[in-house]
Amino acid sequence: MSRLRAVTGRLAAALAVLCGVTGVASAHVDYVVSADGPGSAAALFRAVFTSPVDLAVLGVGGVGVLGIVAGYLRFGSLKDVTVARRTLQSYRPYLPWMLRLSVGLPLVGAGFAGYLFSPSVAVSARLLQVGVGFLLLFGLATRAVAAVGIVAYLWGLGTYFPEMLLATEYIAGFLAIVVVGPGQPSADMMLRRVVVTDGTIASRFRGVTTPGKLLGRVGVDTSFAPLVLRVFLGLNFVYLGVVQKWFQPAEAAAVVAKYDLTAVVPVSPELWVFGAGLVEAAVGLAFLTGTFTRGAAVAGFIVLTTTLFGLPDDPVLAHITLFGLSSALMVTGSGRFSMDESVVPVLRRRLDPDRGDGAAAD
Repeated sequence: MSRLRAVTGRLAAALAVLCGVTGVASAHVDYVVSADGPGSAAALFRAVFTSPVDLAVLGVGGVGVLGIVAGYLRFGSLKDVTVARRTLQSYRPYLPWMLRLSVGLPLVGAGFAGYLFSPSVAVSARLLQVGVGFLLLFGLATRAVAAVGIVAYLWGLGTYFPEMLLATEYIAGFLAIVVVGPGQPSADMMLRRVVVTDGTIASRFRGVTTPGKLLGRVGVDTSFAPLVLRVFLGLNFVYLGVVQKWFQPAEAAAVVAKYDLTAVVPVSPELWVFGAGLVEAAVGLAFLTGTFTRGAAVAGFIVLTTTLFGLPDDPVLAHITLFGLSSALMVTGSGRFSMDESVVPVLRRRLDPDRGDGAAAD
């Protein structure tokens, strides 16, 4: 009887394991623990998929996720959902500021903390990172400074591969800033106002070609921002889930053991590691394909939040960029070249006959 209650308890915890609570095992594991070896992905999969209890937990979790997706497709035209979506869309004028804060703040912190983009790369580049971070926060020469940040990251990637892969979200942030520009409030916009005002000394430079004009000539505009964010955030989440959790299960299992996570949700350590990787990989694939983008961004935000509160010695600065860029995707939605733009509307029309043709994509 006690065995039956234990199994029932594990099944009841399935949704929490797969949809949220696994986030506390989803940190950049190199930041909080080290292991002697990479472990075996084959052993991890064998342990999970030969355990009836683990398979049952995964099955219940999968059914729950499918139920949530079907419910959203069916009831996505509810006024509450529509108002929430429109409210998020109304925040788009603040997108450049969100991006600058999301990248600038952690760069300044990394510079003073003595690591290069990722805490796994203990290389001091204070002048570079603090300078780029402050200029982005101030909004001065924004696009050019973001380009410098891209070059600095690529240099670090070539020099400290693969540790720098843990911070690929910076590429998403830098590229998105290049695309959308400084926005308001920013020093660049203040200077622009001075330049376009007749009678000012700066108005003599009105004909100077700006980076924004150059991008416009080659067809790059702000509509590319969601695509840039989705692709590079998606790659980051997939890397964290597949490579860091599934291909290095020993390190991830050490996190589970260090924080006694099996006492939080009573499932096997192998299922904890597999579930954490599954959640991150699923969020990443949703971003890459542009499928339920806002929902995936919310899921990613929850994973990061549970990590923040579940792992007390995990460096908060290392996740600020992911927090901010996930929030930015809640505002932008999927953008072009996405399943939300093509397949999802077809499914919605079939399941939700009350949905209007003019409703916004996710």
